[in-house]
Amino acid sequence: MKFFVDTADIAEISEMADTGLLDGVTTNPSLIAKSGRDFMEVTKEICGLVDGPVSAEVVALDHDTMMKEAEKLRRIADNVCIKVPLTIDGLKTCKKLSSDGTMVNVTLCFSANQALLAAKAGASFVSPFVGRHDDNGFDGMELIADIRTIYNNYDFTTEILVASIRNPVHVLQSARIGADVATMPPAVIKGLFKHILTDKGIEGFLADWKKTGQSIL
Repeated sequence: MKFFVDTADIAEISEMADTGLLDGVTTNPSLIAKSGRDFMEVTKEICGLVDGPVSAEVVALDHDTMMKEAEKLRRIADNVCIKVPLTIDGLKTCKKLSSDGTMVNVTLCFSANQALLAAKAGASFVSPFVGRHDDNGFDGMELIADIRTIYNNYDFTTEILVASIRNPVHVLQSARIGADVATMPPAVIKGLFKHILTDKGIEGFLADWKKTGQSIL
């Protein structure tokens, strides 16, 4: 499974990239707004920190303007992935962009039927929102499983990018189902490292080492 970090905070992205475990970045207008910086400037800086896809979202709702925004965004860097909403105009834009080799992330997916449409439109990624799905009384992981089954049935190459991940359990469940990508806030990625027995084991090893009075350096 690929790990993307879901943030526009340069320091956090840099920290995650230094682990060698980061495969890409997802951003959205809300995350860019939190940074308080210029959208194009932030996106360009992020693209320089990672080799993998960096999702940059259009804000227009009509196809023609989406295409104009996409044209400007994809000139930022070769690893920009244009992010469009799962609407008729969004999928029309997806089809047009994907046809000429541009990476497209279709976002705000909340049903398997929507994911089917995104795949047919040639999306590189589809982003089902599991946390928001759960918040509204639905089973987010059931959605991921349904999409996985459908994509396998027809050998679609669109990657399932699980979004709105709230905790490490979401990551585990997504990996079990066979999702291609998990995009997470930095805190969730850091939470994957944590386990009480790992911490206790380190404490024990260090205590025993101290008793020897030795030093490796």
